[in-house]
Amino acid sequence: MSVRLPRAVGLLGGGVIGGGWAARFLLNGVDVRLYDPAPGALDQVQRILANARRAYRRLTQVTLPTEGALNLVQSIEDAVFGVELVQESAPERLELKRQLLATASRAAASDVPICSSTSSIRASLLQEGTDHPERVLVAHPFNPVYLMPLVELCAGQHTAPDTLVRMAEIYRGMGMHPLVVRKEVDGFIANRLQEALWREALWLVNDDLATVQEVDDAVCYSFGLRRPIMGPLLTYRMACGGAGMRKTMERFGPYLKWPLSKLTDVPELTDTFLDKIAEQSDAQAQADNITEQERDDCLVALLQGLRSRRRTAGETVARWEQGLRDGAAQPIGSDVGPLRSPTLETPSEWLGTNGRVPESRYLELCTFATNNLLSCIGVDRDYHSKCGSYYTLETHLSDLREIRAGDRVQVLTQIVSADDEHIHLAHVLTVEGQVDPAGMGEQVLIHVDVGSGRRCCVQGSVRECLMKLARVHAELPRPKRASAGIAVG
Repeated sequence: MSVRLPRAVGLLGGGVIGGGWAARFLLNGVDVRLYDPAPGALDQVQRILANARRAYRRLTQVTLPTEGALNLVQSIEDAVFGVELVQESAPERLELKRQLLATASRAAASDVPICSSTSSIRASLLQEGTDHPERVLVAHPFNPVYLMPLVELCAGQHTAPDTLVRMAEIYRGMGMHPLVVRKEVDGFIANRLQEALWREALWLVNDDLATVQEVDDAVCYSFGLRRPIMGPLLTYRMACGGAGMRKTMERFGPYLKWPLSKLTDVPELTDTFLDKIAEQSDAQAQADNITEQERDDCLVALLQGLRSRRRTAGETVARWEQGLRDGAAQPIGSDVGPLRSPTLETPSEWLGTNGRVPESRYLELCTFATNNLLSCIGVDRDYHSKCGSYYTLETHLSDLREIRAGDRVQVLTQIVSADDEHIHLAHVLTVEGQVDPAGMGEQVLIHVDVGSGRRCCVQGSVRECLMKLARVHAELPRPKRASAGIAVG
């Protein structure tokens, strides 16, 4: 990966947020030293980690790094010993956080960044009493941390600018979207927006204008669907047909003077109101019965949909996947055999109605292997935007042996032939522990100029890498069952 992640992090707190951080770090190959004196803390982190593993298997086919080691330690000093980053995720109490951060700052090496997951407290307040406060800052994530990309970075009065830059690179390298808050403010950005909506929702229920279910439906079936694609400001701008923000404000601005909301007030939290909202919320939760796994599945589906369009959080996932591919890429010329894709464990949801993995998944594995080869020869976003890319012109599939859920599958890819415009690939699907191949796929790719949509010649270092690999593969035996009916030209 282009960004070197920490070898080990010290986590202070293993609750919902701390456990989510543990999963995010571990699944990116980072060792975790966890301090949490609460009974059952390790069990909770293990449960969150299991959910994260399950979600990542659905989110990406790219092979993850070797999972980091998780160690529960007995003191703050043990947690920060020898680590390259400290992440505090204790309950939202200023004095408690100050105590933890001060102790960590005295025990950790002086250049180790110390980040707080606080959702509202300013970094300057947390820096008081710490050694080397220039390395202390806020890194506020969202639950579940292992799936939600946003992390708000907020510096305090003493935070060094290079610490902020360094942490943004680290979080980005773990598949997150670091958002730097320009000035210190309570609650940062996302929570201030989220709380405004929550406050208005409470008023609607308090005034008997809507039930909890109706408030949630109003969001889930309308503007909530737009939120993964565009924020509130872009939404209003587009409502004017792209006429620009000035036209938008001229049209919608006067509505802000209407008494449509109570953004500065909160309903009095009387026993009657608390009973009402608790009764409705509990009834809705029981009726919906949404588990953590179902929540993750919905988030994965949204992220995958956005990834296919390279939009917002989907672009973040795509960049993280590309970083994983780059880190696992097989250097050209390092192996005299076919190019080996990272091993993939087939998930249970790949099973079709007949209880076996369908041919469409064989094609998916071949496509995954093709993307691996293109990554190895240097076809990245920069090349795509400047020179073009490869599109599939023809595909043949042979289903030779059943692939079952849980099988560890690897694809061996060989260049059968290549010229300036085409690549003829043969993919052999192998299952770990089996001698005979499970499937065979052949593809002919054509190099296309993205702007004109016409075929064109491969260029520069990509051509050099392609031809070098093609010469190596030309010395290999032609794969069995390679069809004579598929060829370039």
